[in-house]
Amino acid sequence: MKRNKRTKSAVAIIILAAILATAVYFYQKINAPKVQLPEDGFLYVPTGTNYEELVAVLEDQKFISDKASFEWIAKQKNLPNNVRPGRYEVKRNMSIKSLVSMLRNGEQKPLNVVINKFRLKEELAGFISQKLEIDSLALLIGLNDEVYLRTYGITPETSMSLFVPNTYEFYWNTSLDRFMERMKLEFDNFWNDKRRQEANKFHLTPEQVMILASIVEEETNYEPEKSTIAGVYMNRLQKGILLQADPTVKFALKDFTITRVLTVHTEYDSPYNTYRYSGLPPGPICTPSIKTIDAVLNAETHNYLYFCASPDKIGTHAFAKTLREHELNAKRYQKWLNQQR
Repeated sequence: MKRNKRTKSAVAIIILAAILATAVYFYQKINAPKVQLPEDGFLYVPTGTNYEELVAVLEDQKFISDKASFEWIAKQKNLPNNVRPGRYEVKRNMSIKSLVSMLRNGEQKPLNVVINKFRLKEELAGFISQKLEIDSLALLIGLNDEVYLRTYGITPETSMSLFVPNTYEFYWNTSLDRFMERMKLEFDNFWNDKRRQEANKFHLTPEQVMILASIVEEETNYEPEKSTIAGVYMNRLQKGILLQADPTVKFALKDFTITRVLTVHTEYDSPYNTYRYSGLPPGPICTPSIKTIDAVLNAETHNYLYFCASPDKIGTHAFAKTLREHELNAKRYQKWLNQQR
Protein backbone atom coordinates (compact mmCIF):
# COMPACT_ATOMS: atom_id res chain seq x y z
CA MET A 1 0.00 0.00 0.00
CA LYS A 2 2.86 2.36 0.83
CA ARG A 3 4.49 1.51 -2.48
CA ASN A 4 1.19 2.28 -4.31
CA LYS A 5 0.87 5.61 -2.55
CA ARG A 6 4.43 6.55 -3.50
CA THR A 7 3.75 5.51 -7.08
CA LYS A 8 0.56 7.59 -7.24
CA SER A 9 2.35 10.59 -5.74
CA ALA A 10 5.15 10.32 -8.27
CA VAL A 11 2.67 10.07 -11.14
CA ALA A 12 0.79 13.09 -9.81
CA ILE A 13 4.01 15.10 -9.58
CA ILE A 14 4.98 14.09 -13.09
CA ILE A 15 1.54 15.04 -14.43
CA LEU A 16 1.64 18.37 -12.57
CA ALA A 17 5.13 19.07 -13.88
CA ALA A 18 3.99 18.25 -17.40
CA ILE A 19 1.01 20.62 -17.04
CA LEU A 20 3.25 23.37 -15.70
CA ALA A 21 5.79 22.81 -18.46
CA THR A 22 3.04 22.94 -21.07
CA ALA A 23 1.64 26.12 -19.54
CA VAL A 24 5.08 27.73 -19.52
CA TYR A 25 5.66 26.67 -23.12
CA PHE A 26 2.41 28.17 -24.33
CA TYR A 27 2.90 31.32 -22.25
CA GLN A 28 6.32 31.83 -23.80
CA LYS A 29 4.98 30.92 -27.22
CA ILE A 30 2.37 33.65 -26.95
CA ASN A 31 4.16 36.35 -24.96
CA ALA A 32 7.91 35.92 -25.44
CA PRO A 33 8.36 36.87 -29.15
CA LYS A 34 8.92 40.56 -29.62
CA VAL A 35 8.82 42.98 -32.54
CA GLN A 36 12.46 43.58 -33.39
CA LEU A 37 12.48 47.21 -34.58
CA PRO A 38 15.27 49.76 -33.95
CA GLU A 39 12.58 52.38 -33.33
CA ASP A 40 8.81 52.83 -33.38
CA GLY A 41 7.32 52.63 -36.87
CA PHE A 42 4.06 52.58 -38.82
CA LEU A 43 2.56 49.65 -40.67
CA TYR A 44 0.22 50.48 -43.58
CA VAL A 45 -2.34 47.81 -44.49
CA PRO A 46 -4.10 48.77 -47.74
CA THR A 47 -7.80 48.11 -48.22
CA GLY A 48 -8.31 44.63 -49.67
CA THR A 49 -5.15 43.13 -48.18
CA ASN A 50 -5.52 39.43 -47.34
CA TYR A 51 -3.73 37.50 -44.60
CA GLU A 52 -0.95 36.12 -46.80
CA GLU A 53 -0.21 39.61 -48.14
CA LEU A 54 -0.19 41.00 -44.60
CA VAL A 55 2.37 38.43 -43.45
CA ALA A 56 4.52 39.19 -46.50
CA VAL A 57 4.48 42.91 -45.70
CA LEU A 58 5.34 42.27 -42.05
CA GLU A 59 8.30 40.14 -43.08
CA ASP A 60 9.48 42.42 -45.85
CA GLN A 61 9.44 45.50 -43.65
CA LYS A 62 11.09 43.67 -40.73
CA PHE A 63 8.16 44.00 -38.34
CA ILE A 64 8.50 40.32 -37.45
CA SER A 65 11.58 38.10 -37.35
CA ASP A 66 9.90 34.89 -36.17
CA LYS A 67 7.26 34.14 -38.80
CA ALA A 68 6.31 30.79 -37.25
CA SER A 69 5.53 32.32 -33.85
CA PHE A 70 3.56 35.15 -35.45
CA GLU A 71 1.46 32.77 -37.54
CA TRP A 72 0.83 30.46 -34.59
CA ILE A 73 -0.47 33.36 -32.48
CA ALA A 74 -2.35 34.84 -35.45
CA LYS A 75 -4.27 31.58 -35.94
CA GLN A 76 -5.05 31.34 -32.23
CA LYS A 77 -6.58 34.83 -32.39
CA ASN A 78 -8.27 34.26 -35.78
CA LEU A 79 -6.37 37.07 -37.50
CA PRO A 80 -6.47 35.34 -40.93
CA ASN A 81 -10.23 35.99 -41.03
CA ASN A 82 -10.03 39.49 -39.52
CA VAL A 83 -7.44 41.46 -41.49
CA ARG A 84 -8.41 45.12 -41.23
CA PRO A 85 -6.91 47.93 -43.35
CA GLY A 86 -5.35 50.95 -41.69
CA ARG A 87 -2.27 52.71 -40.38
CA TYR A 88 -0.90 50.99 -37.29
CA GLU A 89 1.73 52.27 -34.89
CA VAL A 90 4.11 49.45 -34.05
CA LYS A 91 6.24 49.99 -30.97
CA ARG A 92 9.72 48.52 -30.76
CA ASN A 93 9.84 45.46 -28.50
CA MET A 94 6.04 45.18 -28.67
CA SER A 95 5.00 41.57 -28.10
CA ILE A 96 3.77 39.62 -31.10
CA LYS A 97 0.62 38.92 -29.13
CA SER A 98 -0.05 42.67 -28.82
CA LEU A 99 0.73 43.20 -32.50
CA VAL A 100 -1.73 40.49 -33.56
CA SER A 101 -4.44 41.83 -31.24
CA MET A 102 -3.95 45.36 -32.57
CA LEU A 103 -4.25 44.18 -36.18
CA ARG A 104 -7.22 41.91 -35.52
CA ASN A 105 -9.14 44.65 -33.66
CA GLY A 106 -8.30 47.36 -36.20
CA GLU A 107 -6.76 49.59 -33.53
CA GLN A 108 -5.15 51.96 -36.01
CA LYS A 109 -3.49 55.30 -35.28
CA PRO A 110 -5.24 58.41 -36.68
CA LEU A 111 -3.19 61.15 -38.29
CA ASN A 112 -3.46 64.90 -38.69
CA VAL A 113 -4.03 66.31 -42.17
CA VAL A 114 -3.13 70.00 -42.33
CA ILE A 115 -4.93 71.70 -45.20
CA ASN A 116 -3.28 75.00 -46.03
CA LYS A 117 -3.29 77.09 -49.18
CA PHE A 118 -3.82 75.30 -52.47
CA ARG A 119 -4.48 76.99 -55.79
CA LEU A 120 -5.33 74.06 -58.02
CA LYS A 121 -7.45 70.95 -57.53
CA GLU A 122 -4.54 68.89 -58.81
CA GLU A 123 -2.34 70.20 -55.99
CA LEU A 124 -4.94 69.41 -53.34
CA ALA A 125 -5.66 65.94 -54.73
CA GLY A 126 -1.96 65.12 -54.85
CA PHE A 127 -1.47 66.30 -51.27
CA ILE A 128 -4.42 64.30 -49.90
CA SER A 129 -3.26 61.14 -51.69
CA GLN A 130 0.10 61.47 -49.92
CA LYS A 131 -1.61 61.61 -46.53
CA LEU A 132 -4.54 59.21 -46.98
CA GLU A 133 -5.23 56.06 -48.99
CA ILE A 134 -7.44 58.05 -51.38
CA ASP A 135 -6.31 57.94 -55.01
CA SER A 136 -5.45 61.41 -56.32
CA LEU A 137 -7.11 60.81 -59.69
CA ALA A 138 -10.32 59.58 -58.04
CA LEU A 139 -10.44 62.72 -55.87
CA LEU A 140 -9.71 64.97 -58.84
CA ILE A 141 -12.47 63.33 -60.88
CA GLY A 142 -14.84 63.74 -57.94
CA LEU A 143 -14.04 67.45 -57.60
CA ASN A 144 -14.99 67.92 -61.26
CA ASP A 145 -18.07 65.68 -61.32
CA GLU A 146 -21.19 67.86 -61.34
CA VAL A 147 -23.58 65.02 -60.43
CA TYR A 148 -21.36 63.68 -57.63
CA LEU A 149 -20.88 67.16 -56.13
CA ARG A 150 -24.61 67.87 -55.88
CA THR A 151 -24.64 65.67 -52.78
CA TYR A 152 -22.40 68.23 -51.08
CA GLY A 153 -24.18 71.31 -52.39
CA ILE A 154 -21.31 72.49 -54.60
CA THR A 155 -20.36 72.57 -58.26
CA PRO A 156 -17.11 71.80 -60.11
CA GLU A 157 -16.42 75.56 -60.10
CA THR A 158 -16.97 75.99 -56.35
CA SER A 159 -15.72 72.61 -55.14
CA MET A 160 -12.49 74.07 -53.72
CA SER A 161 -14.56 76.28 -51.41
CA LEU A 162 -15.45 73.12 -49.46
CA PHE A 163 -11.93 72.98 -47.99
CA VAL A 164 -11.48 75.40 -45.10
CA PRO A 165 -7.78 75.44 -44.17
CA ASN A 166 -7.31 73.80 -40.79
CA THR A 167 -5.95 70.67 -39.11
CA TYR A 168 -8.20 67.62 -39.42
CA GLU A 169 -7.83 64.16 -37.87
CA PHE A 170 -8.43 61.21 -40.18
CA TYR A 171 -7.85 57.49 -40.32
CA TRP A 172 -5.44 56.68 -43.14
CA ASN A 173 -7.87 54.34 -44.92
CA THR A 174 -10.68 56.92 -45.04
CA SER A 175 -12.61 56.45 -48.31
CA LEU A 176 -13.23 59.22 -50.84
CA ASP A 177 -16.91 59.49 -49.89
CA ARG A 178 -16.12 59.61 -46.16
CA PHE A 179 -13.48 62.25 -46.82
CA MET A 180 -15.92 64.43 -48.76
CA GLU A 181 -18.62 63.93 -46.12
CA ARG A 182 -16.20 65.03 -43.41
CA MET A 183 -15.18 68.13 -45.39
CA LYS A 184 -18.85 69.00 -45.91
CA LEU A 185 -19.47 68.61 -42.17
CA GLU A 186 -16.50 70.85 -41.34
CA PHE A 187 -17.66 73.41 -43.91
CA ASP A 188 -21.15 73.52 -42.36
CA ASN A 189 -19.69 73.81 -38.85
CA PHE A 190 -17.44 76.66 -39.96
CA TRP A 191 -20.28 78.47 -41.68
CA ASN A 192 -22.33 78.83 -38.54
CA ASP A 193 -25.28 81.22 -38.17
CA LYS A 194 -23.03 84.13 -37.21
CA ARG A 195 -20.82 83.87 -40.27
CA ARG A 196 -23.79 83.32 -42.58
CA GLN A 197 -25.46 86.44 -41.20
CA GLU A 198 -22.28 88.43 -41.80
CA ALA A 199 -22.19 87.14 -45.39
CA ASN A 200 -25.86 88.06 -45.88
CA LYS A 201 -25.05 91.68 -44.98
CA PHE A 202 -23.06 91.84 -48.21
CA HIS A 203 -25.64 89.76 -50.11
CA LEU A 204 -23.07 87.01 -50.57
CA THR A 205 -23.29 83.24 -50.13
CA PRO A 206 -20.60 81.36 -48.18
CA GLU A 207 -19.17 80.14 -51.49
CA GLN A 208 -18.99 83.72 -52.82
CA VAL A 209 -17.24 84.86 -49.64
CA MET A 210 -14.71 82.08 -50.16
CA ILE A 211 -14.14 83.27 -53.73
CA LEU A 212 -13.58 86.87 -52.67
CA ALA A 213 -11.40 85.76 -49.76
CA SER A 214 -9.26 83.73 -52.16
CA ILE A 215 -8.54 86.90 -54.15
CA VAL A 216 -7.64 88.82 -50.99
CA GLU A 217 -5.45 85.90 -49.89
CA GLU A 218 -3.47 86.17 -53.12
CA GLU A 219 -3.27 89.95 -52.98
CA THR A 220 -1.49 90.27 -49.65
CA ASN A 221 0.14 88.47 -46.74
CA TYR A 222 -0.12 91.60 -44.60
CA GLU A 223 -2.95 90.81 -42.18
CA PRO A 224 -3.80 94.43 -41.13
CA GLU A 225 -4.69 95.33 -44.74
CA LYS A 226 -6.88 92.37 -45.61
CA SER A 227 -10.16 93.90 -44.42
CA THR A 228 -9.26 97.16 -46.22
CA ILE A 229 -8.61 95.34 -49.51
CA ALA A 230 -11.83 93.35 -49.02
CA GLY A 231 -13.61 96.70 -48.64
CA VAL A 232 -12.20 97.89 -51.99
CA TYR A 233 -13.58 94.83 -53.76
CA MET A 234 -16.92 95.14 -51.98
CA ASN A 235 -17.17 98.76 -53.22
CA ARG A 236 -16.36 97.73 -56.79
CA LEU A 237 -18.88 94.91 -56.71
CA GLN A 238 -21.61 97.22 -55.43
CA LYS A 239 -20.85 99.81 -58.10
CA GLY A 240 -20.59 97.25 -60.89
CA ILE A 241 -16.92 98.08 -61.56
CA LEU A 242 -14.62 95.35 -62.88
CA LEU A 243 -12.56 93.91 -60.01
CA GLN A 244 -9.38 93.96 -62.14
CA ALA A 245 -7.61 91.71 -59.65
CA ASP A 246 -4.17 90.65 -60.86
CA PRO A 247 -4.25 87.28 -59.05
CA THR A 248 -7.28 86.21 -61.08
CA VAL A 249 -5.28 86.75 -64.29
CA LYS A 250 -2.45 84.57 -63.01
CA PHE A 251 -4.98 81.88 -62.10
CA ALA A 252 -6.66 82.11 -65.50
CA LEU A 253 -3.29 81.64 -67.18
CA LYS A 254 -2.24 78.98 -64.64
CA ASP A 255 1.06 80.84 -64.44
CA PHE A 256 1.90 81.77 -60.87
CA THR A 257 5.43 82.84 -61.72
CA ILE A 258 4.20 86.13 -63.21
CA THR A 259 5.56 88.97 -61.06
CA ARG A 260 4.04 91.90 -62.98
CA VAL A 261 0.69 91.57 -64.78
CA LEU A 262 0.92 93.29 -68.16
CA THR A 263 -1.73 94.33 -70.69
CA VAL A 264 -1.04 91.23 -72.77
CA HIS A 265 -1.93 89.11 -69.73
CA THR A 266 -5.18 90.96 -69.02
CA GLU A 267 -6.38 90.29 -72.59
CA TYR A 268 -6.52 86.53 -71.99
CA ASP A 269 -10.09 85.25 -72.41
CA SER A 270 -11.19 83.37 -69.30
CA PRO A 271 -14.16 83.71 -66.92
CA TYR A 272 -11.53 83.97 -64.17
CA ASN A 273 -10.01 87.09 -65.77
CA THR A 274 -11.64 89.90 -63.80
CA TYR A 275 -10.18 92.45 -66.22
CA ARG A 276 -12.59 91.12 -68.85
CA TYR A 277 -15.54 89.72 -66.88
CA SER A 278 -17.53 91.58 -64.24
CA GLY A 279 -18.34 90.33 -60.79
CA LEU A 280 -16.66 87.47 -58.98
CA PRO A 281 -14.94 84.65 -60.88
CA PRO A 282 -16.77 81.29 -61.02
CA GLY A 283 -14.79 79.76 -58.16
CA PRO A 284 -12.00 80.41 -55.65
CA ILE A 285 -8.47 80.88 -56.97
CA CYS A 286 -7.00 79.32 -53.82
CA THR A 287 -8.10 78.00 -50.44
CA PRO A 288 -8.08 81.15 -48.25
CA SER A 289 -7.13 81.07 -44.59
CA ILE A 290 -9.74 81.46 -41.86
CA LYS A 291 -8.25 84.87 -40.98
CA THR A 292 -8.75 86.04 -44.56
CA ILE A 293 -12.31 84.70 -44.70
CA ASP A 294 -13.14 86.56 -41.50
CA ALA A 295 -11.42 89.68 -42.87
CA VAL A 296 -13.85 89.60 -45.81
CA LEU A 297 -16.80 89.09 -43.48
CA ASN A 298 -15.57 92.14 -41.57
CA ALA A 299 -14.67 94.17 -44.65
CA GLU A 300 -13.73 97.73 -43.81
CA THR A 301 -16.23 100.44 -44.70
CA HIS A 302 -14.56 103.20 -46.74
CA ASN A 303 -14.68 104.90 -50.15
CA TYR A 304 -11.55 103.37 -51.69
CA LEU A 305 -11.91 101.91 -55.17
CA TYR A 306 -8.24 101.33 -56.01
CA PHE A 307 -5.02 100.11 -54.47
CA CYS A 308 -1.49 99.33 -55.61
CA ALA A 309 1.77 98.30 -54.00
CA SER A 310 3.40 100.95 -51.87
CA PRO A 311 7.14 101.76 -51.88
CA ASP A 312 6.91 103.04 -48.30
CA LYS A 313 6.79 99.57 -46.76
CA ILE A 314 7.32 96.35 -48.69
CA GLY A 315 4.20 94.21 -48.69
CA THR A 316 1.77 97.08 -48.04
CA HIS A 317 -0.47 99.06 -50.39
CA ALA A 318 -1.47 102.62 -51.20
CA PHE A 319 -5.25 103.09 -51.41
CA ALA A 320 -7.12 105.63 -53.53
CA LYS A 321 -10.66 106.90 -53.95
CA THR A 322 -10.23 108.21 -57.49
CA LEU A 323 -8.54 106.95 -60.63
CA ARG A 324 -6.35 110.07 -60.75
CA GLU A 325 -5.09 109.45 -57.22
CA HIS A 326 -4.51 105.78 -58.06
CA GLU A 327 -2.48 106.66 -61.16
CA LEU A 328 -0.24 108.92 -59.06
CA ASN A 329 0.28 106.10 -56.55
CA ALA A 330 1.08 103.68 -59.37
CA LYS A 331 3.60 106.07 -60.96
CA ARG A 332 5.30 106.55 -57.60
CA TYR A 333 5.63 102.78 -57.17
CA GLN A 334 6.86 102.29 -60.75
CA LYS A 335 9.48 105.01 -60.20
CA TRP A 336 10.64 103.20 -57.06
CA LEU A 337 10.82 99.90 -58.98
CA ASN A 338 12.99 101.53 -61.65
CA GLN A 339 15.29 102.90 -58.96
CA GLN A 340 15.62 99.39 -57.56
CA ARG A 341 16.31 98.08 -61.08
